[in-house]
Amino acid sequence: MSVRRLDPVQPESFEFTEENLAWAKAQIAKYPEGRQWAAIIPLLWRAQEQHGWLPEPAIRYVAELLEMPYIRAYEVATFYTMFNLSPVGKYHVQLCGTTPCMLRGAEDLKAVCRDRIGEPGEVTPDGLFSWIEVECLGACVNAPMVQINADYYEDLTPDSFAQILDNLREGKPVTPGPQVQRQKAAPISGLTTLKDRSAILRGGEPGA
Repeated sequence: MSVRRLDPVQPESFEFTEENLAWAKAQIAKYPEGRQWAAIIPLLWRAQEQHGWLPEPAIRYVAELLEMPYIRAYEVATFYTMFNLSPVGKYHVQLCGTTPCMLRGAEDLKAVCRDRIGEPGEVTPDGLFSWIEVECLGACVNAPMVQINADYYEDLTPDSFAQILDNLREGKPVTPGPQVQRQKAAPISGLTTLKDRSAILRGGEPGA
């Protein structure tokens, strides 16, 4: 993973809306006195949701709210790829490039991103799309996969992934989850064990 840096163009200031500030104070109150720093990730996440991406003034604002050194908040913000340190598109694609996804076609999905969107970190001229490569998103059995905003799209092929991007561009509905005929993370070839459902219902005891 490449070094993550703050965007060179930053807003002058940031502060939570009244609603988000009340929410933040409620999160901080969950922790014992002196342990408020533990709320850093949810507060940074809420700041990103409010602004659309995470600018430097928001990191500084959250650090002050938590009474923690700015450098500690900066370290968290620049470590996790979930925090977008530059403006992103309306549909931000996080493409998993870790080994299971790579072995099952992540490189082909990157080619689709470059064709449909551009280089990593770029935002399309219409402001609709951006993409980056990230580390494991925890859906290895459904590789290759991407996260678009809050949703996972799994068991992708270059064609099915391109169709999802095209549908989003055209304002058509898309369905998150596996893009093949499988239920969630069930074996794609169907059941291989416990095929006798009556055994399951009996508790799986032979001769029961």
